[in-house]
Amino acid sequence: MTATKPAAEPVEQFVDAGGVRTRYLEAGTGSHTVVLLHGSGPGVSAWANWRLIIPALAQDFHVVAPEMAGYGASRGATDIRYGIATWVDHMLAFLDRLDVRRASFVGNSMGGLISLHIAIRCPERVHRMVLMGAPGVGMRPTDGLTAVRNYEPSLDNMRDLLTHWFAYDPSIITDDLVEARYQASTDGDAHEIYRAMFHDPRHNGNDLLLDEDAVRGITAPTLLVHGLHDKVVPVETSWTMLRLLPNAQLHVFHRSGHWTQIEHPTEFSRLVTNHLDRAT
Repeated sequence: MTATKPAAEPVEQFVDAGGVRTRYLEAGTGSHTVVLLHGSGPGVSAWANWRLIIPALAQDFHVVAPEMAGYGASRGATDIRYGIATWVDHMLAFLDRLDVRRASFVGNSMGGLISLHIAIRCPERVHRMVLMGAPGVGMRPTDGLTAVRNYEPSLDNMRDLLTHWFAYDPSIITDDLVEARYQASTDGDAHEIYRAMFHDPRHNGNDLLLDEDAVRGITAPTLLVHGLHDKVVPVETSWTMLRLLPNAQLHVFHRSGHWTQIEHPTEFSRLVTNHLDRAT
């Protein structure tokens, strides 16, 4: 019987990447780098999205979980134009600073969309992908997505957002989690930046859809993961992506909303590890 490796706890780091002071979590020393890209909800951070996943993945991989420009503690110039192109540029600059030329990407929601854009623009830098509850092609705005984008800071609003729209089982939403996400959503200029991303016409943060032909051209082996009861990005989105991606599999979790990695962390970690461990 093989002994289980000790859990590798993440270390908080900072680096300047493309003019953005970027906070990221790092753990593990494997030769295979895995980049965890968070979603776009208010108060999001690398820790909030990936705290239950990093120790397991770091047993086998070098794991980095950056916070994209405007999220968490990552801040750039005051006139930065937020949107898909900005976040893709930022993540590529981040990998350059870490001297990571090729990596696998695990993207949660919008983080999955950013992973897809990286795979389209720089296919040579993408080894494998895991896309969890990610928008892609043919998705229409949902009530859940509208609720996320229209969030106004208060403890009650944060609790309602997490329990009603993100989680299938509201019991996983603790007071500490609500407090942490609320505080992060009001820290400094966090809310002003968040509103600008999705409501200011100078920014293009709401460009969620990809070109179908571009998706068909992605060759990186891809694992699609979706919660059956996702109210933010409907599971049908992943079915559409499965038909378009030439080298993809889909795993659907029953009794799961938009937070599969939090509602089913052990099984999610196992699926991701098995997918990333396969030889190409």
